[in-house]
Amino acid sequence: MDVKIMPSMLSGTVTAIPSKSMAHRALICAALADKSSHIVCEGTSKDIEATAMCLSSLGTEISRVQDGYIVHPLKRVDSGTIALMHCGESGSTFRFMLPIVGALGQECSFVLEGRLAERPLSPLYEELVRNGCKLSQQGSNPFNIDGKLKSGRYTLDAGVSSQFISGLLLALPLLEGNSEIQLSGNIESFPYIELTLAMQKIFGVEIEFKDMLFSIAGGQTYRSPGTVSIEGDWSNAAFWFCASAISGNAITVTGLDMESKQGDRAVLEILERFGTDLHGIEIDAANIPDLVPILSVVAAAAKGTTVIYNAGRLRDKESDRLAAMVSVLGGLGADVRETKDGLIIRGGVPLTGGQVSSRGDHRIAMAATIATALCAEPVIIQGAEAVDKSYPGFFDDLHLLGGLMQRI
Repeated sequence: MDVKIMPSMLSGTVTAIPSKSMAHRALICAALADKSSHIVCEGTSKDIEATAMCLSSLGTEISRVQDGYIVHPLKRVDSGTIALMHCGESGSTFRFMLPIVGALGQECSFVLEGRLAERPLSPLYEELVRNGCKLSQQGSNPFNIDGKLKSGRYTLDAGVSSQFISGLLLALPLLEGNSEIQLSGNIESFPYIELTLAMQKIFGVEIEFKDMLFSIAGGQTYRSPGTVSIEGDWSNAAFWFCASAISGNAITVTGLDMESKQGDRAVLEILERFGTDLHGIEIDAANIPDLVPILSVVAAAAKGTTVIYNAGRLRDKESDRLAAMVSVLGGLGADVRETKDGLIIRGGVPLTGGQVSSRGDHRIAMAATIATALCAEPVIIQGAEAVDKSYPGFFDDLHLLGGLMQRI
């Protein structure tokens, strides 16, 4: 689907969609729990549905109800049966479920879409193999797993992906023996790891973390609290906060937890540093990679130079997001260039408008939409349906805030 977005200054009120990150974790913990759970999640997306479908393939009964999901704990698939797991493009689904099915000893075949098969699995791959799993070669699609994960010591470079760590954290308490995860390097996206630990704690699973070492007692049981409510999503709310900063108009997003552990709550502090007059700043993206596309749009509006760094992992997302934002903003007339691990943007100059591609990436499509406010002419976005991955109602909310769009 291609859309034409008309330049406009947005204002008004929208309700935050449920946190995709929290929904993944809640569904998984509920599937592993001792009894049924009610996950209050008033909204869904392709990524959330991918996790729900994979859990269903393992024997979890998941019912969609008006305000979320009813999850009945998984029942083992018959021995000798290969569970077919459709992950879509969801990196969280694939990287979380891979260690879990290893811990369960379930033979599975993962079907991957988009760039997911190309995205890195090392060093998680090597640790799973070393501890009892048999895996397809990296890059295979379908990607198969067999064997049974063993408890013990795992070693991971913490700078590659927090999803590898979260997947092991979710899986290892299921094993009989105790385990450890020793981290090396710099921990990137640590708030996402905190989200995992927080959801596990809600389900009665305790994990100790000290001096780069996770200590995980084996034989733990996920215990359903009955009802779990999924808080609002700061990552997607950030698009509206940034639109407000660009326009100077008030945009209110309801349903957010101001004490949330979501790392992207940092968007408010970063916008404060940009100031009401929007001037260039430096942004360390190590813990907020998902904010980089929309913050680069704010940078294009800001006078002076903005430098975004520690964002190299964005090259392995649904698109190479650094190259994608250079293409989008540059194609609209901005002065932007990429570095090895980030972007340098010289902003404050009105943009022209034109035609850009989402590259099949939901965050690129949404960032390009907000960038239209800086343009003299409309912007045509190719592949705008990519927003369905995380925010299917994005264009409805755009309309609610006064945005003008045509499907073409």
